[in-house]
Amino acid sequence: MGNKMLIDAAHPEETRVVVVRGNRVEEFDFESQSRKQLRGSIFLAKVIRVEPSLQAAFVDYGGNRHGFLAFAEIHPDYYRLPQAEMQEARASHARDTRYSEKPDRPEHSQDTPVDDGQIAPPPAEPENTDGASQSPETLAGSEAAPAVDDGLDNTPPRSIALDARVDEVKSETIEADASSEHAAETNASDDGPALSVEYKSHANDDEDAEDDDELSVKEDSEQGVVESVGGEDALEELPQRDRSRRRSYKIQEVIKRNQIILVQVVKEERGTKGAALTTFLSLAGRYTVLMPNTASGGGISRKISIATDRKRLREIATELDVPQGMGLIIRTAGAARTKAEIKRDFEYLLRLWENVRDLTLKSKAPTLVYEEGDLIKRSIRDLYNREIDEILVAGDDAYREAKDFMRMLMPSHAKNVQPYKDPEPIFTRHGVENQLNMMFNPRVTLKSGGYIVINQTEALVAVDVNSGKSTREHSIEDTALKTNVEAADEVARQLRLRDLAGLIVIDFIDMEERRN
Repeated sequence: MGNKMLIDAAHPEETRVVVVRGNRVEEFDFESQSRKQLRGSIFLAKVIRVEPSLQAAFVDYGGNRHGFLAFAEIHPDYYRLPQAEMQEARASHARDTRYSEKPDRPEHSQDTPVDDGQIAPPPAEPENTDGASQSPETLAGSEAAPAVDDGLDNTPPRSIALDARVDEVKSETIEADASSEHAAETNASDDGPALSVEYKSHANDDEDAEDDDELSVKEDSEQGVVESVGGEDALEELPQRDRSRRRSYKIQEVIKRNQIILVQVVKEERGTKGAALTTFLSLAGRYTVLMPNTASGGGISRKISIATDRKRLREIATELDVPQGMGLIIRTAGAARTKAEIKRDFEYLLRLWENVRDLTLKSKAPTLVYEEGDLIKRSIRDLYNREIDEILVAGDDAYREAKDFMRMLMPSHAKNVQPYKDPEPIFTRHGVENQLNMMFNPRVTLKSGGYIVINQTEALVAVDVNSGKSTREHSIEDTALKTNVEAADEVARQLRLRDLAGLIVIDFIDMEERRN
């Protein structure tokens, strides 16, 4: 049995996707009608409460709970400052986001910067210094740049802070180039994004952020790093911002209640915690990630380690006409792609951003202005590669959606998308169901006879490795070594399947020899 992607969408209530290599499930994800993914979606939101003790704001974006926006995640264009101070803040932000990668040196850790180009400071925009609130006119640029069609738009991007008309706030100034350094996957379709205008729940202005919100997000206020475990997540391809240089401003001095901002969800709601948000926006395609308000040069994913590939991709990125004030990262999937393919993906993201901006101008906060693609599209975009021989889809509607998306994304691979017609459920037919059921069992048996036990607590994930019935080796040391090596591989797989992240503590079997 070769490598396959199996999509079970026979029932409209739930869609499940697995990647099978041989007979072993390597990737798993699901989506239900009752719980749609928010991560990666972009909202026009309203600041409900500024909390000086956390140096963060609670934001009404239309979710079940108010979102948490750390001060480090607020773009300087949203600061309400006099013009001279605003320009200084922008210059400081440009210095903080400048990366210093050597030309042919790949990154090997997430702390190493990844951009190859120089970063220019974002263009200064007219500043409105009057009044306590912000003028919604600053949500997108004052001049209407034409939407990108076949070619690239060479005009500077309209910052979403100079165009939107938000009725609820009068004479407020929100300056935002909408931007990102946190990634999030995007919906790629021929007709543009699936933009939803139905997600409009106009909330009251009353300050109802609960005290437990404040306590539950306290640990999030100092960090904006997104936890992510899984294959080829777009967020993993982005550079990390330098947060070491503290701003001279406090959040209560530059951000006000009822301010309208454009935010992106970087971490889902969990338990009593609201979603984690950022104003640094990103739109991910198959081969590139567009950062609309981060003026960084042509960057290469940290996962691309071959020097020749990095040099070739750097030349391609330099030749792309990235609008002033925007940034571009070439993803791992683009390592072996031609300039034409990368350029086509980049132009699609520019059109996608135009659609997001246009919808923002017509919307009223809190509103969803860009909805991340559904599970089928995300899986094909992020998990599919040349090693996968076939995509089997159960469900007629899902098959047509997958086929159409593959034709648009990689036309030469559309033949690999096939419908599943057997009466027996697709996961049962391929022996996947039993493996998925085992994910609920804390104990996982290894082929050698050993086993691991996975327990999740509030603070960390603990993994214990035991030799069990493993007695094939001639000595205790050899048994311990073989069991530990096998367990290390299985633990990584189980963390992906169970979607576990954070602090992982593994108790391997003790070994005596230092070389082991």
